[in-house]
Amino acid sequence: MERTGLLPFPGSRQLKLKKSFKLGICSLPMTCSKEVLNSLHENIEDEFESICLETQAGTILDTVDQLVEEQSLDSLCSDKTDVGDVWQNVSTVKKNEIQHLTGVLQMAEEHKRVMRARVERLKKELQEFSGSADVIEKIKTGILDCNGTSNNSKLHDLQLL
Repeated sequence: MERTGLLPFPGSRQLKLKKSFKLGICSLPMTCSKEVLNSLHENIEDEFESICLETQAGTILDTVDQLVEEQSLDSLCSDKTDVGDVWQNVSTVKKNEIQHLTGVLQMAEEHKRVMRARVERLKKELQEFSGSADVIEKIKTGILDCNGTSNNSKLHDLQLL
């Protein structure tokens, strides 16, 4: 069973297959002479090698080795990044974000309500103040009309109000 220069170095799976086969045929109980036994083993090994070449078992096993190695190096193929887990994590983050934004919106609406109430209160106070200013102006005008301009001290007292 000699290797030709055309075949690439076999991968670990291919080597394990060949080793297992050799161990299997060595353990066959044979009641033949040593020469017949050696010849039979060589024939079986050659036939096995021929079948492996025809079916490209070695090449397939080497490809499997390469794919396994690539997947172990690829972080997306690891068990830690299962698509379902990623979806669940993204879903949880989005739900938390929605709850946070809902809370912010409710706080903004409450602040808006408080500010509107304050504006309304200030408008009422302004109207009350405006009405009071009109009353004071009418009182001043009435006093001036009644007493004339000679009673400046009473007018001065009213202005202090």
